[in-house]
Amino acid sequence: FAEVGAFTLATVLIGYIGSRALAAHNVALQLASLTFQVALALGAAASVRVGLAIGRADVVATRRAGMLAIGAGVAFSLVAAAAFFVVPAELAGILTDEAGVIAAAVPLLYVASAFQLGDGVQAIAAGALRGAGDTRTTMFANLAGHYLVGLPLGLALAFVFDLGALGFWWGLSAGLTSVGVLLAWRFWKLSARAIARV
Repeated sequence: FAEVGAFTLATVLIGYIGSRALAAHNVALQLASLTFQVALALGAAASVRVGLAIGRADVVATRRAGMLAIGAGVAFSLVAAAAFFVVPAELAGILTDEAGVIAAAVPLLYVASAFQLGDGVQAIAAGALRGAGDTRTTMFANLAGHYLVGLPLGLALAFVFDLGALGFWWGLSAGLTSVGVLLAWRFWKLSARAIARV
């Protein structure tokens, strides 16, 4: 909810920048959302595997299940990041044939390339933490990352430094990355010992 809310608020605010910026934002967001589905699926799998390992009271398997899912997500995210970086115009061209929108979407896809890793890690680590029974950390990390880091930075870059939609995307990228780091660290720390079954 926190992440979707932040991206939705950014969409509304980018609308004030202009119709081309908004169209480019939507093209890039649709492509980034597509790769995010893989991270969500890996997060769901991590939740189940971590929960099962905790049920068996297997500390090693608990950490292995979460970290293996995060590792798989990192591998996929690197492939997605490479695609966004190497062929951004071709990817944007799948969703629109307007040259101006494609040109405006390309820089946003470069930023999407940069945040693929953080976005993937945060979704998968959230799943691993859910399996461990820790949903509170995920909520607070998302609220802090998106509303104390991502949106304020995005607003400043977009309107104070006049970077427009690109500024919003760098802010959102910083928010996603901070959430990813926090959640991965929390799972690593939590899985160092036996986790009580709830």
